[in-house]
Amino acid sequence: MKTTKELIDLLTLEKVGECLYQGGNYKTPWKRVFGGQVLGQSLHAAYQTVPEDRIAHSMHGYFILTGNIDSPIIYEVDTIRDGGSFTTRRVVAKQNGKAIFNMAASFQLRQSGYEHQISIPNVLPPEVLLPDSEQFKDFKDSHPDMYRRLKASQTDAIEFRPVEKYHPDKKGRPFRHVWFKTSEKVEVNLPMQHQILAYASDYNLLTTAIMPHNDHKDRSKVFFASLDHALWFHRDFRIDDWLLYATDSPSAGNARGFSRGTIFTTDGTLVASVVQEGLLRIKKPT
Repeated sequence: MKTTKELIDLLTLEKVGECLYQGGNYKTPWKRVFGGQVLGQSLHAAYQTVPEDRIAHSMHGYFILTGNIDSPIIYEVDTIRDGGSFTTRRVVAKQNGKAIFNMAASFQLRQSGYEHQISIPNVLPPEVLLPDSEQFKDFKDSHPDMYRRLKASQTDAIEFRPVEKYHPDKKGRPFRHVWFKTSEKVEVNLPMQHQILAYASDYNLLTTAIMPHNDHKDRSKVFFASLDHALWFHRDFRIDDWLLYATDSPSAGNARGFSRGTIFTTDGTLVASVVQEGLLRIKKPT
């Protein structure tokens, strides 16, 4: 995906029936539907059925089956409840009649109340950091297979600038900080800001969980897949301004890695929180 406009077009679904929406796929080099795409598209589908004065505050999704990049995805929205302050929606994503993903989302009127937040980590600002594509060049010759895989997984629609340099074969603590934003300025409404953030939130989480195990001799033999993903929106933001994704992985076990993240603006405002568990399975020899 080369441009932010292509990403917005990808996340914008076509209405094909009552509470039914259809979307295409980002043609990933790894030949499976990218989880962030389904997160963003499912949120778009839910937003189409919600009153305009209500905004998403949380979404919780489960990845059920691997998605086929050559088949369109149908999103079925169940309008569960419209309350006085909150609206609840359930979305099921299907391919060829089979559910590949389901999600529950909650929307709320803007309301006043108590306010507090944790502080932004003290890390280098994005202006002094290189994009991840430039940082990967450090091991282009020493780890050519890893370099090709990382390059193939990148998207030009969003720019990522990691704070900590990545070492392919060096163990590290399960903490990462990555600045990100859309690669172009965009004028879109808050729902689309949320949908793009949902898409971007699926990057860099499972890689945090693998950090303590980076001495594994052949990472191509490790299978990664998202199992579930939850996202909370705390405050408004602009997706074309730098955001800091501070991630950590408290635990891994039973072939699963658990990661969580907090997302801040450059002025230290906490705008979103994320948790995800994913499959980290060592492939058996064939």
